Amino acid sequence: MEIYRARRRRYQPDESQPPLPFQGDSHDDPDVRGEPAEPTEALARPARKLSPPRAPDRVEISILQPELDFSAASDDRSHPQTALVPVASLRERREAGLLDAAFLAVSYVGFGALFHSLGGRLSFTKVDAVVFAATFFLLYTIYFSIFTFFGGATPGMLLRGLYVVRLDGRLADTRQLLWRSFGYLFSGGALMMGFLWALWDDDRFTWHDRMSHTYVTETLPLDMSDSIEVGEAQQTFAHK
Repeated sequence: MEIYRARRRRYQPDESQPPLPFQGDSHDDPDVRGEPAEPTEALARPARKLSPPRAPDRVEISILQPELDFSAASDDRSHPQTALVPVASLRERREAGLLDAAFLAVSYVGFGALFHSLGGRLSFTKVDAVVFAATFFLLYTIYFSIFTFFGGATPGMLLRGLYVVRLDGRLADTRQLLWRSFGYLFSGGALMMGFLWALWDDDRFTWHDRMSHTYVTETLPLDMSDSIEVGEAQQTFAHK
């Protein structure tokens, strides 16, 4: 308090204020008198420079997953699997198709002549045109379904020496022939677009070929072909 009064230029103590209880005991304390105390050992040490916070290490978790390649599986299911039984040329298939179309036309004309001989009347009205078209499509369905399912090929294909085989070059089974007969309906019902599709297809396949996983070849199937042994490995090749 005396130091404070000295700073305030009040050298004489003020007796109007009673002394504080700690005034007498604090004269000898250098901290109370305002004198600087001796620096302790902790204060004498230089301040330790704090390092910046360390960024957490980045942990990358890599999960290796093998790439899935479906190219081989898709090729096995949609492309011929053997080069020994190639796909028939478009020329051979077109000639077989023309023969089938001729047989259908002759059969349709024959049914029309039979209908006329039995007293039926043929006219060219709209209703009759619809009936003629429906009858022709029904005959077309019966023709291709019966010969494909029971004979394995149409008469035009048999005359041209063509066979229906699976993708592995062997004769088609009953289930595949049934699907092929069903596929003829879509190919013919879409204004013959299923047959014309072979002009743009990579393997020269039609719609019914894709649906039944079969195709037409002019080479003997592996089930019917003779085999020859070549060298010590005894490799078997198909030939006519």
